[in-house]
Amino acid sequence: MAEKRNIFLVGPMGAGKSTIGRELAEKLHLEFFDSDQEIERRTGADISWVFDLEGEEGFRKREETVIDDLTEKQGIVLATGGGSVISDHIRNRLSARGIVVYLETTIDKQVARTQRDRRRPLLQTSEEPRSVLERLAVERNPLYEEVSDVVIQTDEQSAKVVANRIVEKLDF
Repeated sequence: MAEKRNIFLVGPMGAGKSTIGRELAEKLHLEFFDSDQEIERRTGADISWVFDLEGEEGFRKREETVIDDLTEKQGIVLATGGGSVISDHIRNRLSARGIVVYLETTIDKQVARTQRDRRRPLLQTSEEPRSVLERLAVERNPLYEEVSDVVIQTDEQSAKVVANRIVEKLDF
């Protein structure tokens, strides 16, 4: 029996990775995972609490372990955390173990999609959320591009439309 392929979604917070990932997994009859939800499941605490207690470095270590474990599975769709790509190890795992799709979005869309979300530790700073998102984009967008096999713009489209576009591009 042929090995089932994996699809890994990368991109900034607010790009729609979790929502699109669920839609895509359902469409392709694959299992869906969200690395942040898996960290919460394993720790029994939400991401903000992990950040508060262990800092970003502690969180990133947990994230690396979770993504390493999940990418060993076959036939999954994985929505990764927006900052996961800062790890060389994670980028290597994603590239080696599946097809990486970069869900690209604008800062305006990110601001609109994240403004009421209190579960984003990096936006809970004294800094203006837009400037945080702009700074993260400068750091991370080149890494999303480096690791991705396919880039899909998500701004003005529903999760269903984006999932269909991914299936078309990947020829699943």
